[in-house]
Amino acid sequence: MSVQHTVADSPVGPLTLVGDGEALSGLYFDGHLRTPRLSDLGPRTSTGFDEVRRQLDEYFSGERRSFDLPLAPRGSAFERSVWALLTAIPYGETRTYGQLAAELGDPRAAQAVGNANGWNPISIIVPCHRVVGSRGGLTGYAGGLTRKRYLLELEEPPPGEVGRLF
Repeated sequence: MSVQHTVADSPVGPLTLVGDGEALSGLYFDGHLRTPRLSDLGPRTSTGFDEVRRQLDEYFSGERRSFDLPLAPRGSAFERSVWALLTAIPYGETRTYGQLAAELGDPRAAQAVGNANGWNPISIIVPCHRVVGSRGGLTGYAGGLTRKRYLLELEEPPPGEVGRLF
């Protein structure tokens, strides 16, 4: 099946979902910094994204902490390795770019990790919002810092549970 897209409502505004009927290849915010050309999104459809919508609804309502969807992000081998690390960051926790670089075996690669993080094509589900600056502060986010803050606050543990870096 060829690539197609739809738009889903969410608490952080409209989300453009992109996929081929088998796997999700994109999730973009309205005003996303690195959105592909409209022609690369394929035709707009109203079918084929029911499971993605359901899991996003559960996430935003606090019922879901991880996603179980087939994903097909397009990127270099390095970018895909960074995105794989992002999916391993637990709900309610954060990591720094330096920590991710160290996990990849090169602590000096924090800037490269940041670049790959910024090119993540599947926001929220591949949780690039869980990556913060070296001192725990909010840094760039393709969906904007307001959305990043919202997503991190959504994931904050209830009082009495162990916190995170941010």
